Amino acid sequence: MGKLIFVSSGKGGVGKSVFAANLGAVYGERGLRIAFVDMNIGLRNLDIYLGLENNVVFDTADVLNGVVTIEKALVRDKRFQAVWLLATTQRRDKFTASEDQIREFYKALKEKFDMVIVDGPAGVTAEHKLASLSADVAVIVTTPEFVALRDADMIDQTLRARGVGRRVYVVNKVNKYFMSTGSLPSVERITGIMKIPLLGVIQQDDAIHLSANKGIPIVCQRGNYIERNFNKIADRLLGY
Repeated sequence: MGKLIFVSSGKGGVGKSVFAANLGAVYGERGLRIAFVDMNIGLRNLDIYLGLENNVVFDTADVLNGVVTIEKALVRDKRFQAVWLLATTQRRDKFTASEDQIREFYKALKEKFDMVIVDGPAGVTAEHKLASLSADVAVIVTTPEFVALRDADMIDQTLRARGVGRRVYVVNKVNKYFMSTGSLPSVERITGIMKIPLLGVIQQDDAIHLSANKGIPIVCQRGNYIERNFNKIADRLLGY
């Protein structure tokens, strides 16, 4: 049985989906069987960040409504040995599923893959609740801003109340200069706000987002400091 990793955030714009794409790509490079599941209903992005937008025919709504099987809806990323994407629908009114359906859906995926990486919606919503069901580990992505940190802490409290016992967070888009001058909260200040383990810190680097815009996770470019950092984060996550 595989592990379901739920990637979440308190607000949009913190780089949650780009983080999810790179995390899965790291594991994919290692030969693990990975299923990306985009549950950001109505606002899907993973297909673009993985360069698979032209390959998507069916989506999560089609699977949950019984139109097609999971196998039919999965899109393979041929750059890896066994990495697949299940995109979500762009139409909110098309997505109707009960909690039991979502649990069975996730269970079926966990039986087929070593790791299921779910890119959930930002904020505390009904869709967020559904997307977080059966999560083995939740990774909350935030930026070093007080507004983002407050929202991230609220997501942490929400997930804890739902019974997600293992929760960690990543601080993304960190500008060392502004942090050193006190313009942004320090890592020490951030760890005082967040009460869960810090998984890693990712520096602000335009190369990450330029690469994502081309549909290429930057970790596929071997040998740079970003790839090494993501690998360290991926290693730590395996311990939860």
